[in-house]
Amino acid sequence: MKKAIIVLLVLGAGGWLLYRARVAGVANPGRLTLYGNIDVRLVNLAFQVSGRIAELAVSEGALVVPGQVLGRLDDRGLSEARNVARAQVQAQRAELDKRIAGTRAQDLAKLRADLEVARVESVNSARRAERAQDLFKRKLASPQDTDDALTLAQSAAARRNAVQAALDLGLAGSRAEDIAAAAAQLAALEAGLATAQLNLGYATLSAPVGGIVQNRILEVGDMASPERPVFTITITEPLWARVYLAEPDLGRVRQGQPAHVSSDSFPGKFYAGWVGYIAPSAEFTPKTVQTTELRADLVYQARVYVCNPAGELRQGMPVTVELDLSAAPLGGPGCAPAVPSGQGPAPDATKESPAGARPASSGQGPGI
Repeated sequence: MKKAIIVLLVLGAGGWLLYRARVAGVANPGRLTLYGNIDVRLVNLAFQVSGRIAELAVSEGALVVPGQVLGRLDDRGLSEARNVARAQVQAQRAELDKRIAGTRAQDLAKLRADLEVARVESVNSARRAERAQDLFKRKLASPQDTDDALTLAQSAAARRNAVQAALDLGLAGSRAEDIAAAAAQLAALEAGLATAQLNLGYATLSAPVGGIVQNRILEVGDMASPERPVFTITITEPLWARVYLAEPDLGRVRQGQPAHVSSDSFPGKFYAGWVGYIAPSAEFTPKTVQTTELRADLVYQARVYVCNPAGELRQGMPVTVELDLSAAPLGGPGCAPAVPSGQGPAPDATKESPAGARPASSGQGPGI
């Protein structure tokens, strides 16, 4: 009899504790606990031109900053191509300048002198032809001599006209069409020079963003091309926790709401964050998703951006996200100082930091 009473007391105590736990969960509707994983963006970096790798400056695990040189190709061929293009531009520019300048003064002076010589010869030949005709009429010259004199006079007049035309062309200068064609050719060669210079610059691989080198895929001596990545870089900012919201929670969660993120790797330490993205469409519950209620077949993916000033959170790390549903969305979400280690995420912990506080190492806003 006593054993039966003891069993009933134990069962009653267990039921009471279970009831209290459920009541406590209902009594705190202002907080929502979600479970997810840390996610980041990856960048695959490749050279924009083909060539043999001559130098790689970093290895896996290296922290890189925007603009840092990561590697170089053997650029001797690209350098020579640039030099050839530059010489072609210089030659065409000289040709265009010559056409714009027109005939030199010295050339015009020579043409005027040639015209004077041709004019004198034409006059002299014309007089000889007249005398030959006069002698022919008096039967003192043969017909052949008369024809020769007339022919020489006509030839001298033609030479005079030719020199006159050359002088007129020299005075008129180059045609507008020729100048335009030379200018267009120069523009095409300058574009080729710019392309050659750009390709020479592409022989140097620089980091477009800051992050950590995750993979070094190629090595010195390998042939690189735009289709073959050399490095994979993990972008450290922004960093977010990928979580899933059940349909009943959608009406309680808004973008910009403050959050606290914790990880089993650092017990008792909390990281400040905020809701940055809620998927507009539902998806079937992934096999890896963890929620407090697993009854819903459809969930909505959300991103909770989290501040990681010490670089402790890493891709794929499981985390727990606590949302303060009673807090108003932050006006300018950013990385505020995290909650000190050993302290829980008090409901008004995020309210102590002014909304939008952004130190030098702040993350990005929710629109990222």
